[in-house]
This record gives sequence, structure tokens and C-alpha cells, in this order.
Amino acid sequence: MDKVNKTSVKEFILLGLSGYPKMEVILFAVILVMYLVILMGNGVLIIASIFDSRLHTPMYFFLGNLSFLDICYTSSSVPSTLVSLISKKRSISFSECTVQMFVGFAMGSTECLLLGMMAFDRYVAICNPLRYPVIMSKVVYVLMASASWLSGGINSIVQTSLAMQLPFCDSNVINHFLCEILAVLKLACADISLNIVTLTVSNIVFLALPLLIIFFSYMLILYTILRMNSATGRRKAFSTCSAHLTVVVIFYGTIFFMYAKPKSQEQPGKDNLQAREGLISMFYGVVTPMLNPIIYSLRNKDVKDAVKYLLGWKAVN
Repeated sequence: MDKVNKTSVKEFILLGLSGYPKMEVILFAVILVMYLVILMGNGVLIIASIFDSRLHTPMYFFLGNLSFLDICYTSSSVPSTLVSLISKKRSISFSECTVQMFVGFAMGSTECLLLGMMAFDRYVAICNPLRYPVIMSKVVYVLMASASWLSGGINSIVQTSLAMQLPFCDSNVINHFLCEILAVLKLACADISLNIVTLTVSNIVFLALPLLIIFFSYMLILYTILRMNSATGRRKAFSTCSAHLTVVVIFYGTIFFMYAKPKSQEQPGKDNLQAREGLISMFYGVVTPMLNPIIYSLRNKDVKDAVKYLLGWKAVN
């Protein structure tokens, strides 16, 4: 316990795109608009899933959780990013960095599990429609969502506490928009083997396993759809899965692009690397949560009708 607070670092400096002031002004305007869209789009989905009885199903319950998660995630990082872009204030206190890291990691872990739960829900709905009300009862899907949130929170507590107990000596410049765990670990002046091991286990549990559930669920769904005799039935089945599948591709595609790129690409052109990683970080942290409600609204008639009803328009039947 005596090495818990050996760090002399009281605050961190978030570089972001500090070398590109003109781009920072543009990014401020773009990110602000996107953040407002995130709040409005996901907020409307949450309200619709609560007050419209047609959306009181497992799929929309999970979607409401996903929307709430996106609001929490972006609200933990976007406001501070906007402040740093417009005011040039790039410092963040040690405690604020800890909270930001915890929320970001918890939301990311929970989202992976929720996407896996949603894939399983679609599998049951299409492959076992007669047993769907029994298998996906209210008690079951509420427990599934609760387990996702609890697991994501516990995982984040473990990872954040291990990371922030490390000594950082005098190195406090983070080449990132926010206190992302891998960027922070690079600053530690101590052995991070334990952190790497726990992160690897976390990636297996929260990234690989949900991805396997999604993959096998959609393989079984595809097999079932191809066996349908009705072309209308096949189109309807595809339409109920397309929105979720699109969100999964964007979410996992961004993660793999960020964390699975070859190390050889990280050496030349440090400034270009900083700009690229900053833009990718923005995409992962802002664009994906913004697209989620848009994708589900455009591809789902029930959601569109619920939104129109909430806005005072006559729902189209």
C-alpha cells in the first residue's frame, strides 16, 4: 500500500490537437453540433422507449440502455474536450482524470455486453419466435441489462484503480483528447505487467466473448432466414437485424482500427500520428454515439412512429 501514491503528478496535460490551432476551431464547432445531436437523439429514444407502449419490448429496452450509456460516455469527456479546444486549457486534475477514465472504461465495457445481449435477443426472436415471450421475459431482460452494467462497472473499477495507483514521476503529458487508459499507462514509470494481464483478460471477456455471441447469433439467424419460404418474411427478418448489425460493425470496426494497428505505423511522423489518433478518438467518442439513434430511427418503423407521436405528429400506420 505504500506505493499507492508515490506519484508527484497532480494533474495531466491533454494534448489533443494542440499543434493545429485552425483545426481545433473547426473541431470545436463540429464536436459541439455532434454532442447536441447525441443529447437530443439519444434523449428522444430514451423517452420514446419509456412512454410509448409499443416499444415496451426487450429490443427497445436494450436500445434505451444503449442510448443512456452513450449520453453518459460522451458527457464524461466531450464537455472538457470542448473547453480545451476553445480556451486552450489542457490540464485535468488527477481526480478528474480518474473519474473520466472510470466512466469511459465502464461505458465501453457495458456497451460491448449490451450489443451481445441484443444479438441474442434477435436470435431468439427470429429462430425461436414461439418461445420468445418465455425466454425473453421482463425479468430475464432486466437481469441481462443489469448484469451488463454491473460487470462493466466492476471491470472499470479494477482497471482504473490499478492504473491510477501507478507512479507517474514527472511525466504528465497525455497524447490524447481524454484520459484513455492505454495513453495513461504509457506515462507510468513502473512495471505495468499486471495492468497488461488484466487488460488482456478484460478484452477477452468484454470484447471477444460478446463478439463471438454476436457472430454465432447472426450465423444462426442467417441460416433461419435462408430457410424461410416467404420473401416478405425474409425481408422483415433482415430489417429487424440490420440496425443492430450496422451499430456493431461501426463500434467494433472503430475499436479494432484504434487498437489493432501495427506498431510499425506508430514510429514515423509523430505530428501526423497525433492528428490521426486525435481524429480517430473523436470518431470513436462522438460520431458513433451520434449515429446510433439515427441508424435505429431510420431503419425501424416503430421508432419513427414513436418519435413522431412524441413530437406531436400523427403516426403513420
